[in-house]
Amino acid sequence: MTKFIIKRLVYGILVLLGTATVVFLLFNVLPGDPARMMMGQRADAQSIAIINKDLGRDKSLPVQYFMYMNDLSPISVHTKSDVKSVLYLSSEKYSYFELFSLGKEIVFVVKYPYLRRSYQNKVKVADIIKETLPETAVLALASIFIASVLGIVVGVFSAIYKDSWFDKSSLVFAILWMSGPSFYIGLILAYVFGHVLSAYTHLNFVGSLFVMDDYGNGEYLELKNLILPAITLGLRPLAIIIQLTRSSMLEVLSQDYIRTATAKGLGFYVVVFRHALKNALSPVMTAISGWFASLMAGSVFVEEVFDWKGIGKETVYALQKYDLPVVMGAVLVVAVIFVIINTAVDILYGILDPRVRVR
Repeated sequence: MTKFIIKRLVYGILVLLGTATVVFLLFNVLPGDPARMMMGQRADAQSIAIINKDLGRDKSLPVQYFMYMNDLSPISVHTKSDVKSVLYLSSEKYSYFELFSLGKEIVFVVKYPYLRRSYQNKVKVADIIKETLPETAVLALASIFIASVLGIVVGVFSAIYKDSWFDKSSLVFAILWMSGPSFYIGLILAYVFGHVLSAYTHLNFVGSLFVMDDYGNGEYLELKNLILPAITLGLRPLAIIIQLTRSSMLEVLSQDYIRTATAKGLGFYVVVFRHALKNALSPVMTAISGWFASLMAGSVFVEEVFDWKGIGKETVYALQKYDLPVVMGAVLVVAVIFVIINTAVDILYGILDPRVRVR
């Protein structure tokens, strides 16, 4: 079991290393000069050179890559005295704890990963993500909760009443929402329920979950702002969960132990919900965990449509301004979340089902 867990953790770390490398290479071969974008087109060459030096873009690509990975690594090597060195341990950049030193210059530290600073406002990317990630997490959690509850209930009754009008209608619904792009569905829902029927739904205001009061002071929860974005984002996983629950339930209901339980006189719904559903939920839970990670990464268009102040909307804004550190940081954070969730699910299934460890 220990070997299985270590293997999964190593796979996760390798995926993160590969993602960080691809992100670095992708955004460092793009055309354009961030220093000129920061200073404006009228900036002189000397000012541009100073900014590029501060950003580390005056170094060769391998040196930039080493600096980038050293900044991301929780355990890194630095120098304490040479201010001009690319490894200088600056208290303005890093929150760290010293592990040990090699001589008078080199020191190994444990630190928070440093995601650089925004080109536009010089704010730490970690602070920007810290502010916007909770909004996206709340939206993803609400979406997957709606999709899971409705999907399992509809899928179970579709299996119980196979080939009925309810079953056929649920399948049509699933196919319809799977084929519709989320941003297009979001526009339709926003127009119908947030504009045309706003007098009845009171969903005309969209935006952040945490909003200012009428006097511009403080923040409070505006839960109605969560309804339309959560439904929009949850429609596609809802369709998948309905179909998966239905097929899994049909397979379980055909097993011998279900017929035995029925023959012993147990009520039909007792057999279905106490025996069959428990065994049918394993593939469904796997899908739910995977979809939650996907929703964290795939909420960009929905956040843009509903003006939701999450990490997706912040990424779109950063792309428009060519603010590469923010985009790179957002991609890496989403990748970390995706890897953590999937690794945790793999380990959990390895604990619950020994056959997974063998495979």
